[in-house]
Amino acid sequence: MPRPKTKDVLVTLSQKNFEKLNNFIDNLTLEEQRSEFSTDTMNRNIRDVVAHLHHWHVMTLDWYKVGVTGVKPNIPAKGYTWKTTPKLNKWINEKYKQTDLEEARLLLQNSYKKIRAVIQKHTDEELFEKKRYKWTGTTSLGSYLISATSSHYDWALKLIKKGRK
Repeated sequence: MPRPKTKDVLVTLSQKNFEKLNNFIDNLTLEEQRSEFSTDTMNRNIRDVVAHLHHWHVMTLDWYKVGVTGVKPNIPAKGYTWKTTPKLNKWINEKYKQTDLEEARLLLQNSYKKIRAVIQKHTDEELFEKKRYKWTGTTSLGSYLISATSSHYDWALKLIKKGRK
């Protein structure tokens, strides 16, 4: 499916990809869900991937919360730039090392509901008009939300499938 350009498509695709990811995980045995990936990636198991998704939801929600007040948020995070995103992702990975898969999945469910609520409260124009909000720079709010939802869930499912081979 092409990149969303309307609220309805964003809602549908984010929900579809989120459900696809969760259904895939649900259809694995508990042993498979908890096993280490065979590939050499930073995210070594499903828990790592799920926690990664959750934390990017949290960061996106924080950007939004700060941004709507008119203040420029620290994007992607305080002390990091887009060029240092690999270091940020490593920090995220370390942050959730002691979190079990069940807790990580619950965290993801909860942050998904919050990010979905943000999408639902905006119009097509508010979501997809570039430069509408000072904090989104030259892009749109929708672009950030796509990256944190539908695109990210698709990435996660591919990574999990690849890691299980």
